[in-house]
Amino acid sequence: MALLDSINGPADLRSLRPDQLPQLAQEIRDFLVTSVTRTGGHLGPNLGVVELTIALHRVFDSPRDTIVWDTGHQSYVHKLLTGRRDFDKLRSKGGLSGYPSRAESPHDVVENSHASTALSWADGIAKARRLRGESDRHTVAVIGDGALTGGMAWEALNNIAAEKDLPLVIVVNDNARSYAPTKGGLADHLATLRTKRAYENVLDFGKTALSRTPVVGGAMYEAVHGLKKGLKDVLSPQGMFEDLGLKYVGPVDGHEEQSVEHALRKAKAFGGPVIVHVITKKGKGYGLARANEADRFHAVDRINPETGLPLQVKGRIWTDEFSDAIVRVGQARPEVVAITAAMLIPVGLEEFARRFPDRVFDVGIAEQHAFTMAAGLAYAGLHPVVCVYATFLNRAFDQLLMDCAMHGAGVTVILDRAGVTGTDGASHNGMWDMTITGLMPGVRVCAPRDAAELDRALGEAVAVADSPTVIRFSKQNPPAPLAAVREVGSVDVLRDPEPGQQVDLLLVGVGEMATTAMAVAEKLAGSGLGVQVVDPRWCLPVSSDLVGVAADAKAVAVIEDNLVVGGVGSQVTQALREAGLGMPCQLYGIPKRFLGHASRGEVLEEIGLTPEAIADRITATMQA
Repeated sequence: MALLDSINGPADLRSLRPDQLPQLAQEIRDFLVTSVTRTGGHLGPNLGVVELTIALHRVFDSPRDTIVWDTGHQSYVHKLLTGRRDFDKLRSKGGLSGYPSRAESPHDVVENSHASTALSWADGIAKARRLRGESDRHTVAVIGDGALTGGMAWEALNNIAAEKDLPLVIVVNDNARSYAPTKGGLADHLATLRTKRAYENVLDFGKTALSRTPVVGGAMYEAVHGLKKGLKDVLSPQGMFEDLGLKYVGPVDGHEEQSVEHALRKAKAFGGPVIVHVITKKGKGYGLARANEADRFHAVDRINPETGLPLQVKGRIWTDEFSDAIVRVGQARPEVVAITAAMLIPVGLEEFARRFPDRVFDVGIAEQHAFTMAAGLAYAGLHPVVCVYATFLNRAFDQLLMDCAMHGAGVTVILDRAGVTGTDGASHNGMWDMTITGLMPGVRVCAPRDAAELDRALGEAVAVADSPTVIRFSKQNPPAPLAAVREVGSVDVLRDPEPGQQVDLLLVGVGEMATTAMAVAEKLAGSGLGVQVVDPRWCLPVSSDLVGVAADAKAVAVIEDNLVVGGVGSQVTQALREAGLGMPCQLYGIPKRFLGHASRGEVLEEIGLTPEAIADRITATMQA
């Protein structure tokens, strides 16, 4: 029987002999390559933490001891070692989550998958246990060098360092990458720690030479070893951590399991906060992942494990269309610059960076800094385009509001993966962005309905110099082009009722939900209703043109891929009331709850955002 088959929990793992662990590590890597290439998921990060995760579960007693994983990209090995081997439906409805999940196991704690939070979680857990007198329980936070660039991580470190007796172990999983290679001064510092071996070499030489000296040799070595702190200050600059008051252990080879165990046991016994610096290789053990310089197979779709090539041709997604559009804008407007928060390739800036390398700023996982930096760039005469996933806009709410909007900054925000994203679960659905931005005075929001509209919207956005503009789109392939039959000011009319019919219902399709609105209209038209479909284009703030179009309708319905509470529909309703229009307004969007992992189509069906479900609800409402 394979060793992995015998592991149903950490106790089984601790019963293995050290000489059995290399075999287990290989079995885990084989399992990951076989399983994740079949389902898709975060492959590279997990291949890199196999030995580290084994060591963590041999040294600490989870769940009595708490292990907090920052982002959770690397939690697959943890799932395997805590008894979860059914990966057949990973990230699919009814299967394992791609992130830690409390519903799955008591070994899972933090499931938000937003970076740089683990240290704050661990600080709170450790302090609570100290107050409760639970001195025999330990807390471990595992954070990557990429997540360590986030400001929240340093806020936590500042507080942790002041607690000299807090039993908290911080494991820095340093693979020199977030998605791509980690950028910035901290990355440079860790690289120095990673590569500067002078201190260790001096001690090794001293120990070897002095141990041969009779009588005084051992004593002399101990004396030299007592100078360790001074030598470290001179020869290896880890003093940044120690100057904060944090014990530093490392760097440790993260693929020598026994070395990692030894370091973790030392940290556990210390009795106060300790940083264990572990060097790992993303994609370890899988040559195709290691050869992929772009992201080391950070996240893969279904691929052939022998070739690394996708099993399905996906076609052009929204991100591809944006990538082409921003290059065209960059060529036409030299004042346009781009900002990414460690996501250059995923947000479509790779080609822009190749064409205009001096006009791209990768700030690391630091969305707050990105937005306020953008305000500064705008003030100084440039037009920054900040590109983030929609879910990560949440982290920069204050900066977009107070630094960009309040100062009338000409900043364009690109929100990729907006709306229902599906397989990555609750924290990755970009379902709050239009509610958030709709609160902000002066912020203009566009949800393009197709690729041509994205290109048009981006050109319009970068021409705005006195307020922020936001463009949002989903993770999917753009819908087929929808040409307007006519324009009413800023509103595109996509469908009119049959000649002689009045407008019984105005359907407002927001972004790619315009395609859904057209399908709904076709279903309703069969029952004799006069249905008009419009795309407001710049949907927030609600335009007077849209209010004017709505004035001719008996009823209005708004369909959006955003939280229904505070979304476009609610603001359309308010605008109609303020204009003295009393027709009923029906709202169709995402309900106010967290959505589980499933495909986008399955989620839309579950929440009733399919053409069939919407048409049935509209019919029932209008007949009531």
